[in-house]
Amino acid sequence: MAGRGPAPKAERSGPNDTARRQAEFTKVTDDGQVRGPDLPDFAWHDRTVAWYETWRRSPMASTFIDADWDFLIDTAMLHTEMWNGSPGLAAEIRLRVGKLAGTPEDRLRLRMQVDTEAKEASAPRAMNSDRRARLVSIVNE
Repeated sequence: MAGRGPAPKAERSGPNDTARRQAEFTKVTDDGQVRGPDLPDFAWHDRTVAWYETWRRSPMASTFIDADWDFLIDTAMLHTEMWNGSPGLAAEIRLRVGKLAGTPEDRLRLRMQVDTEAKEASAPRAMNSDRRARLVSIVNE
């Protein structure tokens, strides 16, 4: 499997360039919102439907334009074929997913940073056992 090799010298930096490197990242928010079109009518593999829905909820989906959604639907066709027994498509799918920032390595290469604070703020917080015990004792009085 061929890789991308080392970063070009212009992109390499020393330990003192941390602030500059962080400033150049594009932040995307993990808000859990569903974006993009539904898959068109087709005999989709169940794994492909789940995979596509994950993409629709991904933070990267907020950056997609219509052409990106078309590219993702084309990739979904290949994904279905792969799950239906054409393993030779896995490498092409990996390359296509990389263009859309599908892995942490891809996001670093594309200089994208996922902000999870919005999702964490909206998520229900678990109550610790001490607080639960105090509330139960107040209700039972």
